[in-house]
Parts: sequence; C-alpha cells; structure tokens
Amino acid sequence: MKILLLGGGGREHAFAWKMKQSPLCEALYIAPGNAGTAALGTNVPLNPNDFEAVGKFARQEKIELLVVGPEEPLVRGIYDYFKEHEELKDIHIIGPSKRGAQLEGSKAFAKKFMMERDIPTAAYAEFNSDTLDEGLAYLEQQPTPIVLKADGLAAGKGVLICQSVEEAKDELRAMLSGKFGDASATVVVEEFLDGIEFSVFVITNGKQYKVLPIAKDYKRIGEGDTGLNTGGMGSVSPVSFVDENLMLKVENWIISPTLTGLEEIGAPYVGFIFFGLIKVGNNPFVIEYNCRMGDPETEVVFPRLQSDLVELMLAAEKSTLDEIQLIEDPRAAATVILVSGGYPEAYEKGKTITGLDAVEGSIPFHAGTKLEEGVVKTNGGRVIALTSYGADIKAAVATSLENAEKVQFKGKYYRRDIGFDL
Repeated sequence: MKILLLGGGGREHAFAWKMKQSPLCEALYIAPGNAGTAALGTNVPLNPNDFEAVGKFARQEKIELLVVGPEEPLVRGIYDYFKEHEELKDIHIIGPSKRGAQLEGSKAFAKKFMMERDIPTAAYAEFNSDTLDEGLAYLEQQPTPIVLKADGLAAGKGVLICQSVEEAKDELRAMLSGKFGDASATVVVEEFLDGIEFSVFVITNGKQYKVLPIAKDYKRIGEGDTGLNTGGMGSVSPVSFVDENLMLKVENWIISPTLTGLEEIGAPYVGFIFFGLIKVGNNPFVIEYNCRMGDPETEVVFPRLQSDLVELMLAAEKSTLDEIQLIEDPRAAATVILVSGGYPEAYEKGKTITGLDAVEGSIPFHAGTKLEEGVVKTNGGRVIALTSYGADIKAAVATSLENAEKVQFKGKYYRRDIGFDL
C-alpha cells in the first residue's frame, strides 16, 4: 500500500525505518522528511499543517494510509479535515480526532479530564492574565518546588519546575505575558510529584489497545538531569523498575479509564497515546498525555518492536487489534542524542556532519538534518539519535557512546550518562 508519513524528525525516521520493513509497504512518502528518511522513501516538500496541500498530494498519489507523526497537525484537526472531505475520507488515518488530540493540546483540558475520572495525577489549578492576582496568591500557599505548565503546545519546553515561591511568581508573570507565545495564555500550576518517570505507549482504536515496549527518556540538557528542559537527550527500553504489578495498576487505573473517557466525550481515537508517568512509592501517576509517539522514545520503542508496524496500525484502524500478537525484542535498546551547540537555547544550523558512514552497531536516526548537494548538514537542535541494542541498558548505551565519538559536526554535544538512574 501507499503510505504518507507526516513529520521530519527522529521519530519520523524511526517510523519510516520500521514501516519500510513491512511487506505491506509498497511506496513510502515522508513530508517533509530529513536526510535520513530520504534513503527509505521519497521526501515531499509539504508542510504537515497545510491540510489542503497534504490532501491534494494524497489524492494525486492515491495514498491509502496517512500516518501523522507530530502533534501540531493532530491538535489542529487533520483527522477531521480528511473525514469531512468525500475524496479523502476513505484513507486510513493513524492519529486521533481534534477532540481526542486535546489530551495533548491543552494541559487544562487533560487535567480536568483526569480529575473527572479519578485518574491519578497531581493536584492543580489554572490561571490566565485575568486571574493573575489569584494565581500569585495561590502560589503563596503552595509547597516548593512548584510546577508551571504552559496550557498549549510549546515543543516540549513549556514545563518549569520552580524552587521558590518568588521564582514561581516571576515565571507565572512571564508565561502569562507570552514567554511561550499563545501556548502560555493559560498556565497550569501543579503539585510537584517526587518519584521516577517512565513512558508508556499504546496503539489503540479507542476500545482495544496494545502496550508497546516501555521506555524512559531524559529531558534535561545536563548530566545528572540538570539544566534546562529539552525535547529529549536520550532514551532507554526496557525500564527495570516497571514490573508486572505496576503495569497492572497502569492499565486498570490509567489506560482503561482514559479510553472510556475518550468514548464518553465523543472523541474518535485511532492511533498512539503516550502516557508520561511517574512512580511515586509503588503507584503510577500521570504527568502528561501526548496524542502521538514520543521523541526520542520512538527511537528505542520501535527497534524493540518485532511485530509488523503497518499491520499493527491497520489492525487498530480496522478494530482487529485483539487478533494481533505484539512481540518484543528481548534485548535492551538505548539512544543517545547528538545536539547542536547552544541547544535548547540559540544554536546555529547548516553545520556539515561527517562520520555517519563509520557508525557500527548503532542505528543513526536523523532528527534535525537536511541534504544539501549530497552533503548531510545540521538543521535543528537535536541532530542525530544513535540507537543501539545490548544485553542490558549499560551495554546498549556504551555502543551508542562509542559511535557518538565517530559522528562529527561543529558544536556537537551529547550526554554521556543516559540510563544513569537505572
């Protein structure tokens, strides 16, 4: 079948790599793609948020399966756009409706959704510019640290953990004054949960679901989880502390009521849900939802998925997921992200990347790259994700670190301690 994949990051390269292995994948187009996806299919210069252009291309090329990688087209309603157009509505779409994507599109929506269904999550309150004074007074009553979250999409950077009430007040003012643009027009103030985080992904049609390999990512720029939040500096799978008992709680307390809730609010949902979880004591709490696969977790989850991804996605769309057996690779996987100097703040693009052909024992997933006259150059903050298998996490990380020395570009930085807390 002909498949169109939207997106151009490391997650999409991992999608393309995995889908290309399926005998069901006859032709693969990636919009806009990157230097890595170009070797797996045809990159198409389309903006995933330009639904008219995406729809026109899908009609012209007789696309049968649309896979939406990033969150923005989903939150903007690409699923609804396709279903509302007669000539597009029969295309299989992997991605939720606009209503379902609100789980990620609005932190306030997600918190209210969870509270109404007793899904375990941190206590919260929400404020906007009209209620700033109430927000400042509320902060004075909170124990520290205090978590502030931009309500809307902020490219994974809209979460701040403030160590003092004064810092929280300053940040609340800044966020409501546009620190994260429209995304922080409303700010969610959350109780800080002390525990260890992990990532659970499911593929679902709103009723049936399959749990993908469990992962853990590392968001902070600095080693030992210090410094600014990023889109992710590395990831590992499996996660040693996630046992059968904990997963039973995750499924019964979190996954099942989430799917029931989506049905209750009339939100069609065929695709992936990311549950950003934290283990507090022996219990799981939801930190956040994403309405798609995470990045960089996808770069370890898909390499550990031995089942046919295209078959799995079609089974979700056709409500036959219960007939599919999901098989995991017994090996561990780890990815280490090479980033541009200065990231997650200001950084330069267009740096020549060398040494990719010297990589051995790792899969180099391209994140922020582009091809210029046959030369691979940097084109983003996160540049390359080096994913390796190993008998355990330590061995997998070691292989990725060996290869991180081989890949070179000006200003390259990476964390050497991915998996340190396991």
